[in-house]
Amino acid sequence: MKPLDNKIEIDVIKSSGKRARFSLKKLSSSLKRSGANDNTVKQILNKVRDELYQGISTKEIYNRAFALLKKEKSVFASKYKLKKAIYELGPTGFPFERFIGAMLFYSGYSIKIGQTIEGNCVNHEVDVVANKNGVDIMAECKFHSEEGRNCNVKVPLYIHSRYQDIQEQRNNNPKTNGIPTECWVVTNTRFSKDAITYGECSGLYMLSWDYPKSNSLRKRIDRLGLYPITVSTVLTQREKQFLISRDIVLCRQLINDLFYLDHLGISEERKKIILNEINMLCHEK
Repeated sequence: MKPLDNKIEIDVIKSSGKRARFSLKKLSSSLKRSGANDNTVKQILNKVRDELYQGISTKEIYNRAFALLKKEKSVFASKYKLKKAIYELGPTGFPFERFIGAMLFYSGYSIKIGQTIEGNCVNHEVDVVANKNGVDIMAECKFHSEEGRNCNVKVPLYIHSRYQDIQEQRNNNPKTNGIPTECWVVTNTRFSKDAITYGECSGLYMLSWDYPKSNSLRKRIDRLGLYPITVSTVLTQREKQFLISRDIVLCRQLINDLFYLDHLGISEERKKIILNEINMLCHEK
């Protein structure tokens, strides 16, 4: 096996259209997060490295690494495609809201989706309302269906203004119940630098794919095993959309609602394959 060379002077084209220097270290980290062992990771890195060329797209690199992981073990490929799988919850943002709600529910929160809360000036429809240990949270979700788009400062500015209007109503009516005391801004992509600066300054809790660094959306999902149903490499796109339409947005939820597989006319043999994949995703760390 060839020794790995971290100094590879190859420029890649990102999903945003921008050029960047290929990083073997970043690819290695993403492969390791899939659960693959060091030997498998090294083998894949060598194969991908040998196929690089100037101007290769990150999508092509991803597809190659995904195929190699799937050949090794399907659950590795499922975990590797986590970011892409969250995009596949679209094109609308509603499944993402349900995904965030389900993630909070399995983290010990009581949750409600799409609640209307009275503000001082107008009423506000809030994506997710959650409660845990006496703390009421309003979580506003900003979903992007296109890769490469970041969440700019306009998003926390807008959400903060709505939160302030709700808080003003609370101040005017201290006996009002269920008014959020904490506001979250959640996105499936990344925040711009200004968005993070404003969010932190104004007291918002900012949660994105890679932020906060120690407890990002990606790390929460991996740590808790709360993978979206779209990570499955066994279910077809049609089957995934059917399950999402029935509010099954997490792999864990499917375990409790197996009758949906019968509704889809899935054979007993294939059902065992699906359940094996789902169980490994939910329980294998």
